[in-house]
Amino acid sequence: MDIKDKVVIVTGASSGIGEATAREFGRGGAKLVLAARRVDRLETLAQEIAMMNSGASTLVVQADLSKLEDIQSLIQQTTERFSRIDVLVNNAGFGRLDWLENLDPVKDIQAQFDVNVMGVIQTTRQALPVMMKQRSGHVINMCSMAGLVATPTYTIYAACKHAVHGFSEALRREVKPWGIEVSMIYPGGVKTEFQAHAGIKRKTGATTPNALLLSAEDVGRAVLQLARRPRPMWIIPWAWTVSVWMNRAFNRLVDWTTINRFTIPEREDDLKAN
Repeated sequence: MDIKDKVVIVTGASSGIGEATAREFGRGGAKLVLAARRVDRLETLAQEIAMMNSGASTLVVQADLSKLEDIQSLIQQTTERFSRIDVLVNNAGFGRLDWLENLDPVKDIQAQFDVNVMGVIQTTRQALPVMMKQRSGHVINMCSMAGLVATPTYTIYAACKHAVHGFSEALRREVKPWGIEVSMIYPGGVKTEFQAHAGIKRKTGATTPNALLLSAEDVGRAVLQLARRPRPMWIIPWAWTVSVWMNRAFNRLVDWTTINRFTIPEREDDLKAN
């Protein structure tokens, strides 16, 4: 698909992957709708895209994706301005990573589901009638390796991404007759603000190896490529497909290794206290 003049909504566009994705679509000449809570950052990004591509057309919409009224306003403003929606990139999301008993029931657990799951579902639900009427469109959902291989401290975040995986797979089979594509992208570790806000604490120092660590720009380019050449799902970098296969084929071995190499060393003090 030629991206030029296509109407593209990017949620969570104020930083990280969303910001990088918006830049890539802007370079390609798309008409961009930038959505997030931090409107000042969106306006700065819109100005940057305009300077980068003088023909770029952007719409900034302040939206909290945990609120249905904000989502409805986002779609309404988009159609009023551009009359159509060609690509919806459901990128907005966040994580709180800790042992389950330490997570706040509302601020950490409910809030993650409100944005990471319901935000994706409701935004897609509001955009879908527009795409069905025009008999074309592409929904790209930002998943995560956590949606395929769940690890300790990722209980809620992984549950959210597993939910998005199931939602996307079912939706793809519902809307294809209208010419609508649904894709999922699964990045591994990415250098963004995610780590700063997730509250990650690691005694063992366990982290994504540098060789597999992605930048936000890496993922942004992948999203653009996915929009141009749709596929159902894409794991990046490809080396993580080995982990997915291992997790499915040798589940007990993965359990044993994870528990003994990570969980027990990380929770040594908790084990002694209880």
